[in-house]
Amino acid sequence: MNVTSFVQRFLLPRWVISLYYFLKYRCKVSTRAEVELSPLLSIGRGSEVSSFTKIKASYGPLHIGKNCFIGAGCFIAAHQGGVVIGDDCLVSPHVTILSSNYHFRRLDVPIWQQGCSSKGVRIGNNVWIGSGACILDGSVLGEGVIVTPNSVVSGIIPQNAILQGNPAKVIFTRR
Repeated sequence: MNVTSFVQRFLLPRWVISLYYFLKYRCKVSTRAEVELSPLLSIGRGSEVSSFTKIKASYGPLHIGKNCFIGAGCFIAAHQGGVVIGDDCLVSPHVTILSSNYHFRRLDVPIWQQGCSSKGVRIGNNVWIGSGACILDGSVLGEGVIVTPNSVVSGIIPQNAILQGNPAKVIFTRR
C-alpha cells in the first residue's frame, strides 16, 4: 500500500470524499461508503452510492452513468479492462461486479502468482441487477436487462433479457 492509499483510506474523513464527488459530479456518495479518490472513477449526475459499498478504481477505469442507484454493501472493482455502468441503472444491495480474473492453468504455481487478466464489464442503460448477484469479468449486459437475485453472470447478454441462475441463463425476453 502506497502513502496516498494509506492517507486516503485511514486519515481522510469520508465526508470529504462525499463532498468531493458531490461538487465534481453532482452525485450522492454516502459517508459510510468506501469510494476511492481516483482520476479513473467518474460518477454521473444524480447517481447515488449507498452505505457500506466499496468502489475500487485503482487499476482501471470505472464509469457509473447518470441517475444510477448503487445499493448498500455492493463491491465494484475495476481492473485494466474497466467497468462501465450505463444510465438509469439499479444495482441492488450486496451485488459484486468484478473486472479481473486470475489465471489458474499451472498446478505447480499458486494461483495468486500466475497473474490475472481483465476483459472488462459493460452494463447497458436501464439495467436492474438483483440483490446478491455477481457480474464477472467479460460480461456485457445489453440495455433493459434484468438480473434476478443471486445470479452469476458471465458472457454477452442480449438487450431486454431476464436472467436467472448460476450460471445465469435467459429465462424471458421483455417486449
